[in-house]
Amino acid sequence: MVMIVELSVVVAAYLLGSASGSILVGNLRNVDIRNLGSGNAGGTNAFRTQGAAFAVAVMVLDIGKGVVAALLPAWMVSLDSAGIGPQELALICGMAAVVGHCYPLWHGFRGGKGAATAIGALLVLQPWVVPPMLLVWVLTLILTGWVGLGTMLAALTIIPLLWWDNAAMPVLLFGVLLALFIVFTHRSNIVCMIDGSEYRFERARVRNWLGKGR
Repeated sequence: MVMIVELSVVVAAYLLGSASGSILVGNLRNVDIRNLGSGNAGGTNAFRTQGAAFAVAVMVLDIGKGVVAALLPAWMVSLDSAGIGPQELALICGMAAVVGHCYPLWHGFRGGKGAATAIGALLVLQPWVVPPMLLVWVLTLILTGWVGLGTMLAALTIIPLLWWDNAAMPVLLFGVLLALFIVFTHRSNIVCMIDGSEYRFERARVRNWLGKGR
């Protein structure tokens, strides 16, 4: 019975993650951003194709569902000691929400790349790693203009941070899997960077602040 309850919570986290913020907000505008820009149902493509206000709404929803998914075990009335522990279950739920965002049941398994939902889950599970991750993301963006590269490097930052903190093995495993999964979902960005077709956010690059042009 305990395992059934726990499995139900994980499934609920996945289904919650499957509710794509960009698609839900897009329905209000009668647009599907998966048919625009890069074709990705994530915050970056939302910003590029629909503007800042749209992107902010998407980010709030996608981060929020990561937060809620990670909190699901804490909201359960009880957990039998014979089952998995609440911390471990929270880690699994956080990961399930990220997978759901990338492969959403509700939207034909065509979703985003998981970064915002991962941040939401981390804000509950390991909030202290989020500021250094954001710092890495910002530094990469202003140096290269590549959002995808910044996201991948920020995700990979989780691993040394948790290692340095002597995190428990379940937490460290979660961090490794999450980081590698985010890199995997950005594999098309890697290809585009190699062949020179990756979009650069030029206005964010520090070289343009200094008047050196593109």
